[in-house]
Amino acid sequence: MKSAYLLIPLAAVAFTGAAAAQAKIFRCGNTYTNDEVQAKAQNCKLVEGGNVTVVQGTRVAIPQERNNGGKVVTAPPVGGQRIDSNEQKARDGEARGILEGELKKAEARLAELQKEFNNGEPEKLGPETRNYQKYLDRVAELKANIERTEKDIAGLKRELGRAGNATPTAVNK
Repeated sequence: MKSAYLLIPLAAVAFTGAAAAQAKIFRCGNTYTNDEVQAKAQNCKLVEGGNVTVVQGTRVAIPQERNNGGKVVTAPPVGGQRIDSNEQKARDGEARGILEGELKKAEARLAELQKEFNNGEPEKLGPETRNYQKYLDRVAELKANIERTEKDIAGLKRELGRAGNATPTAVNK
C-alpha cells in the first residue's frame, strides 16, 4: 500500500516534465512558429491549450496545355488573367446545356411520380392490401419525393435564369 502512495508523486513529476518539454507555440495570422524573436517582431499570440500540429499543404500542379483528342485544353486562368469572350460563351453554353438536361430529367421524374401518386390515392401493391401502414408509408414517401423534385426543378429554373438571358427551353408548370 505504501508503494502506491510513492508512485503518485513520481507520476506527477513525469507528467509535468513532459509538459515542460513542449516548446511555446505562437500564432501569426495563418502561420505558426516556435521562434520567440520572430513572434515578438510580428506581434504573434501565444497558443495555449493542447498540442498544435501543422502540416504543410501541397500545391496542385496544373499543366498549361493537354492534348485531348485533338482539342487543346488550357489551364484555368490564374489571378487577374481574363478568359477570351468566345471561350467564356462556350463554357456558358455547355453549363446551360447541362442545366437544361438536368431540368428535363427532373420534370420527367416529376411526371412519373405524379402519375404513380394518382392524386393521393396510388394503387395498392401486393403486401399493402393486408398492411395498411405500408401503404400509408409509401404514399408519404411519394409525396415527399414529389415535393423534393418540385424544389429541384425550381432551383434548376433559377440557375437557368442566372445562366443567361434566354428563357429555359423546358415548359414551365
